[in-house]
Amino acid sequence: MTSIDFKNAFCRLTDVKEPFPWQTELFQRFIDGRIPGVCNLPTGLGKTAVIPIWLLGLAVNPEATPRRLVYVVNRRTVVDQATNEAKKLRERLPLVDGLMERLTALCAEPWDTPLSISTLRGQFADDGEWRMDPSRPGIIVGTVDMIGSRLLFSGYGVGYKARPLHAGFLGQDVLLVHDEAHLEPAFQELLIAIEKEQQRCKEYRAFRVMELSATSRGQKKPFELTEIERNPPDKIPDPPTESVHVVWRRLQAKKAICLHKNADEKRMAEQIAHLALDKFKDSKLSILIFLRRVDDVEKSVEILRRANQQVQQLTGTMRGLERDAMVEEDAIFRRFLPKARPENETVYLVCTSAGEVGVNISANHLVCDLSTFDSMAQRFGRVNRFGDRDDTEIHVVFPKEFDEKKESDIRRKRTLDLLRRLDGNGSPKALGELDAEARRAAFAPTPAILPATDILFDSWALTSICGKLPGRPPVEPYLHGISEWEPPETRIAWREEVEIIVGELLEAYKPEDMLDNYPLKPHELLRDISSRVFDRLKKLGSPDETPVWIVSDDDSVKVVSLGELIKFDKEVINYKTVVLPPRAGGLEKGMLTAGSSTANDVADEWRDEMGQQRRIRVWEDDPQFDRKTSGMRLIGRIQFQGDGEDEQAQGRSWLWFERPGKADNEGSKFAQEPILWQEHTDYVGKNAAQIVAALKLPQQIQVAIKLAAKFHDLGKKREVWQRSIGNPNPTNWLAKLGRDKAGKLMNPVKLTDYRHELGSLVDAQSEAEFEKLSCELKDLVLHIIAAHHGRGRPYFPLDEAFDPDPKGRDLGEIVANVPQRFARLQRKYGRWGLAYLESLLRAADWAASAKPSTFAEVKS
Repeated sequence: MTSIDFKNAFCRLTDVKEPFPWQTELFQRFIDGRIPGVCNLPTGLGKTAVIPIWLLGLAVNPEATPRRLVYVVNRRTVVDQATNEAKKLRERLPLVDGLMERLTALCAEPWDTPLSISTLRGQFADDGEWRMDPSRPGIIVGTVDMIGSRLLFSGYGVGYKARPLHAGFLGQDVLLVHDEAHLEPAFQELLIAIEKEQQRCKEYRAFRVMELSATSRGQKKPFELTEIERNPPDKIPDPPTESVHVVWRRLQAKKAICLHKNADEKRMAEQIAHLALDKFKDSKLSILIFLRRVDDVEKSVEILRRANQQVQQLTGTMRGLERDAMVEEDAIFRRFLPKARPENETVYLVCTSAGEVGVNISANHLVCDLSTFDSMAQRFGRVNRFGDRDDTEIHVVFPKEFDEKKESDIRRKRTLDLLRRLDGNGSPKALGELDAEARRAAFAPTPAILPATDILFDSWALTSICGKLPGRPPVEPYLHGISEWEPPETRIAWREEVEIIVGELLEAYKPEDMLDNYPLKPHELLRDISSRVFDRLKKLGSPDETPVWIVSDDDSVKVVSLGELIKFDKEVINYKTVVLPPRAGGLEKGMLTAGSSTANDVADEWRDEMGQQRRIRVWEDDPQFDRKTSGMRLIGRIQFQGDGEDEQAQGRSWLWFERPGKADNEGSKFAQEPILWQEHTDYVGKNAAQIVAALKLPQQIQVAIKLAAKFHDLGKKREVWQRSIGNPNPTNWLAKLGRDKAGKLMNPVKLTDYRHELGSLVDAQSEAEFEKLSCELKDLVLHIIAAHHGRGRPYFPLDEAFDPDPKGRDLGEIVANVPQRFARLQRKYGRWGLAYLESLLRAADWAASAKPSTFAEVKS
């Protein structure tokens, strides 16, 4: 497909009649290799069309277009339209002649669809598709927190073993689109710093950043609407017959602004609720309300409900499971979606900033308090979004007085001045015609942006050093900056293991390892301002001895009692994740509520697009769970015995399973059936060869990765390793544990801290093929082997730095060479480049573990 009928292809992929002129122009930029760094496009004009444009650009010119598109939405976003666009694209690929074939040709092996989709919530939440075949085109949608932390080798909810893989595959061969970038200036600066650092270091694969915004803070000359789109005539054809007519209508959508002075700031929520009732109670329309504070949202909702109105609230403080369910199932929320049918009753949606960004909703009317200009522009974009009404009203309640000592109040006052200049016209065109400098001066204050330096990038890349490290700060301030008006936040989740794994069991089953094997997922988490979380934890009715896990951003876990926690300074939970046992309560309708005595553990409710559970924890004697027919593999076993434990747990085993290829664990020692070492090694080698060929890597690099795949599990041939996994015949080498002849799962036993990767390092150096390599390629082969389970960055810890059979080699020298080699290779390939190269083997290994294989019988 050296050329393409863009209009026809775009219309088939997106189900529109004709692309907008700017979309056609942007596609031409892609296929010419001129991907813009900044796109300024008004809200409501299809900015997410960047996704199909990227995909078609990749099909036409794969040499100039990255294989993965990472779409980053603001951290406050509740619904990301980008995910829906991606799903639609994947369903429609067969409708474009030749597109499936061209995209399939880029993949290492055939797939049902040559486009992977992964998001950080809902059906596709971190499903691992994008990591199984790095040559496969992929769309990853995530928040600033999730994507940003992974880019910095951290990764909220990602254990240290997987962090290099996430950083490598998100930071190489990627076009990162930062939507509504003006809302997160610190993150945008960080992305630019990463892009420049990669260019300086001549990183291995391209990393491109595109700032996407309706109200950019940037000074660069942006890609914008075409001239014909920017200059609509006085009279627009109705109905529109061409795509440019649609642009004109949306740009000039009628939105009448009415300003109201607030007499009492403390009663702002009350005034706005009564204003919404007075104006629209009997309208039978959809009314959107925006308030800056969660407490004000709750007050307004209460007033509207007392007035017997149909009302729903949308805040960033709701747990992911309930939030997603509301979006998918709530009848009130559906009234605000595009093409919603009129009903016979008025509905209200009351939002914080969670409803300002990434939510494709369009209300009939809007009532709100006064925020900064960037926020107000987003709010205005959620009413009469498509310009199909001529009676839309926007009511803005502004304070009687502003506190001139507060920078945020100064910005709000400037915003009020700009709104007055509009003379009642809130259309996107009118907003865009305001003086650009005056608009930027009314934006939310820019936070203090911390410079991300090469030294910091080096320290973050040392992923196998867990816990605190001098000179390695937390990544959160680098994602959002530091600002007085954005207080610290805390995440909350509820897990059964917090109250089950106590006492001596905490030594055998460390919380860090348990969260690494069974990570906290977005659907489990809610987030709120830390001070409010702390206050509500203090008011919980749970006993003081209730166990609590406090998880830091470095994945370390502090186990305390609730009584101890509430005696600490409240700052102890800033930017932390607090994991409570369900019996602690505190959850009501997905919100943290001190008055609730109930809560539920929803960790097992992580489901795929078919509704199947991706993972499950069950008791061994659970009659409702059939391991043989479940299609799941065991990833962990917790055995309970001895005094002092839960009476119901004594003598029982708690088993943790995951569905291969549908969860994000890279594999385990377990499989449905035993897998022979040679079979697994051959499968990984085949995968690796296909991946590097599809990526068209330099021949020498291909050789190195294929040899690393061939040698990566040599260390599993040690008898101690075979016995540790429960192999009854340790000379009949297994790669993974399964069932014995009686169908019973074999039991692993931790005999030592021996790491098979280190044994593989020893054995690989005696292989004839390895000895023929240049010193440079030997370095690469050995590092990839050392790092294929997350170690060796930069070293193996002391308790794992041994080999029971070093084959006469100087093990001390081999261990000492690991960090030196890592440093040399990182200088050569760059931080993200080296992580990318080492992760190609991990992807091949993960795919081999995730996919069914022909299982050989194990002889006892």
